[in-house]
Amino acid sequence: MTNYQDAYAHLSPVWTHYTPIIAERAEGCTIYDLDGKAYLDFTCGIGVTNTGHCHPRVVEAIRQQAGSLLHGQVNIIVHRPLLELVSELQSIMPPSIDGFFFSNSGAEAVEGAVKLARQATGRPNVIVMQGSFHGRTVGTMSLTTSKTIYRAGYQPLMPGVFVTPYPYAFRYGWDEEKTSQWCLEELEFLLLTQTAPQETAAIIIEPVLGEGGYVVPPASYLRGLRSLCDQHGILLIVDEIQSGFGRTGRWFALEHFDLRPDIITVAKALASGLPLSGVFSRLELMQKWVPGSHGGTYGGNAVAVAAAVATIRAIRDEHMLENAQQRGVQLISGLRRLQEEHPEIGDVRGLGLMVGCEFRTPEGKPDKATAKAVAHACLDRQLMLLTCGPWDNTIRWIPPLVVQQGQVTQALDIFADALNEVMEK
Repeated sequence: MTNYQDAYAHLSPVWTHYTPIIAERAEGCTIYDLDGKAYLDFTCGIGVTNTGHCHPRVVEAIRQQAGSLLHGQVNIIVHRPLLELVSELQSIMPPSIDGFFFSNSGAEAVEGAVKLARQATGRPNVIVMQGSFHGRTVGTMSLTTSKTIYRAGYQPLMPGVFVTPYPYAFRYGWDEEKTSQWCLEELEFLLLTQTAPQETAAIIIEPVLGEGGYVVPPASYLRGLRSLCDQHGILLIVDEIQSGFGRTGRWFALEHFDLRPDIITVAKALASGLPLSGVFSRLELMQKWVPGSHGGTYGGNAVAVAAAVATIRAIRDEHMLENAQQRGVQLISGLRRLQEEHPEIGDVRGLGLMVGCEFRTPEGKPDKATAKAVAHACLDRQLMLLTCGPWDNTIRWIPPLVVQQGQVTQALDIFADALNEVMEK
């Protein structure tokens, strides 16, 4: 018989653990531990299980595919589920995106996007946003600026990466339009002083900042960014790894801004928990990618791809986008009511079911201690939440897109109780 606690002690300590839960099973919005204790999961495996845990259609697709073909390397054979996935993706992607490459993780997708941009343009440099998170491989770690923990001790990093401010209006204390204008001016200044346009291959941006604090940018900034890229022949890479596949109430967050990408990276929710990611672009751009210069053994794995096909169909057929919009309004409204009672909640922001509430001290400083204490108090009440942001002072709400009205109400009630307990201490 397995000694679970002993085995747990042998896991590499490089993994941090937000909870002590050892899960036995999960269904919908609920995770059950070894004793059958139920937890309301508003973490979604960090934005992965958008269709809910073990969605029946996804599980059945995995079972069927596992019995017919587990793996077929794409350079050797192309299997039916891969072509079905391309067809499904074409129905939800911006019309200009008609070229598809698949890999396993979000970091792999971002690495692939940067390689594509460099080969397609013949330029070496990349501009990233302050507060960005794009992965933890050497290449993507070099693009990640949300926390020094992801970079410290791993120098030297990949050269040719330059950082520009993300339009985080609450942090700067300005209105959105002033923030937008200042950030665009800083980007133009960067192109004058650090990386010339003719040596800049791409700018990569999360359309809603993820690990950096769940920040929604002003639409004017994204319009200006697109215009600047067009002016200088710079490719715009939109990282939808956390914000894609219904998380914001649209298939992709870029739809809220009518943003036209050159390259999109996806992962996380694409296959409802199986490892699958993608680099999607214009086919004419991908035709500049030298054949054989990029690839991977497992990219486009048959079982993961079958899960992705079922994921897209379930989101569409079961109206999960509409539910995400409705439940998102309910969640944000509830959090803003609590904000009126608890001024330590400095800001509530988000789109759909990608929602953050940022904690600040009475002096206006980032308040990690309160955010962590509230998250822990919620866990004591069997609600799972995560924090994010450079200071870890923002609680992020990422429930599955199948979350019900009563479950959002339950979560808000627990959160209110946790707030009251922490603030009374």
